[in-house]
Amino acid sequence: MVTRFDLPAGFRWGVSTAAYQIEGAVDEDGRGRSVWDAFCERPGAVKDGESGRIACDHYHRYGEDVELMRGLGLDGYRFSIAWPRVQPTGRGAANPAGLAFYDRLVDELLAAGITPLPTLFHWDLPQELEEGGGWPARDTAHRFVEYTELVADRLGDRVPAWITLNEPFVHMVFGYALGIHAPGHAMMLDALPAGHHQLLGHGLAAALLRERGHQVLIANNLTPVWAATDSPADLAAAEAYDALHNRLFTDPLLLARYPDLSAYGLAEDLGGCVRPGDLDLIAVPLDGLGVNYYNPTRIAAPTDPGLPFTEAEIENVPRTAFGWPVVPDGLRELLVNLRARYGDALPPITITENGCSTDATLDDRFRIDYLSGHLTALAQAHAQGVDVRGYFTWSLMDNFEWAEGYEQRFGLVHVDYATQRRTPKASYAWYRDAISSHHVG
Repeated sequence: MVTRFDLPAGFRWGVSTAAYQIEGAVDEDGRGRSVWDAFCERPGAVKDGESGRIACDHYHRYGEDVELMRGLGLDGYRFSIAWPRVQPTGRGAANPAGLAFYDRLVDELLAAGITPLPTLFHWDLPQELEEGGGWPARDTAHRFVEYTELVADRLGDRVPAWITLNEPFVHMVFGYALGIHAPGHAMMLDALPAGHHQLLGHGLAAALLRERGHQVLIANNLTPVWAATDSPADLAAAEAYDALHNRLFTDPLLLARYPDLSAYGLAEDLGGCVRPGDLDLIAVPLDGLGVNYYNPTRIAAPTDPGLPFTEAEIENVPRTAFGWPVVPDGLRELLVNLRARYGDALPPITITENGCSTDATLDDRFRIDYLSGHLTALAQAHAQGVDVRGYFTWSLMDNFEWAEGYEQRFGLVHVDYATQRRTPKASYAWYRDAISSHHVG
């Protein structure tokens, strides 16, 4: 039996994917190299030496995948466009074959009654731009706008809304600060310009898209931050972590300012990378804020002198196959706190990612319980006054899970990577019925 969640009229149901995680075809039709192509070639960088070279072969099987989406009764599909497929070096003219693929995909989605919601950047920077400085270089923000224009010129007549960036926090921290994702740098706090320039690129691209009459969102990974205890040291550490993970990317977008980062020894100019006028460019009006939610974060006073916090374990809760704590009410808490913090400056919310990894079984009751719990929490946030407009679960199908290779399975659809056979799991049927039940009302 499916619960009918109390969500607003016009609520959009969808699924999310990302280009490098599903497309494959990395050497076909003029696609350039990305930072993930290079990163996967590093010994030990990715579990079992895997890569997205073939992934789910979505580039050739997109028609089959759209049929799976049609079977769910989706309103929307959030996917990403591979920058190096469109603009192989990150500069210059578009690659016609690359744009033609997304042209076909958009048309296929529309024919199935599914609204496309493209993400312009989901971590696959052209390798040539990375070699020229990557996101820590200000020029990359300007290259991003040129790429955005190429895509909008081709697809803009059929795409009503765009997501500029996916999880700039995660890309900055995992890719540039810690080096556990591509491009694999361990810059620690020197990675902050990569965050600022992503936001600058967002602002410049958003202005271009809005001038053309498009709606614009940005999606970030956000987390409720819990102090490990009520001690002043733990509370101060939690505040410092919240400033880095959440407010560093949301305050500039909504308030045109950076949060207090004095705990990191930084002023508002982030060490000099913020120039006069940048924050006004970043704070272009948003039509929606994309929230990617997976779990809360528990924080204690620092044990390492290099950072003002230490992450602590959340105890006595279920865990996904990835080891992530499952706390559905954290989603309600996060959204209600966003509303309290930003008030009328907060745009409508779309959950652009939420899901869990489980084992390879098709009878994925764990995922069904996970989705049901989080949709209940989302409905509770709506009842508490949060303007929620949609829910896009992660993910349509099992895929390449970045540095974890193919071990973690997040899909509603099982993928046999040896044969590329797609098999809907129990959660696929549950989600289809949940969507149908809501639409009937």
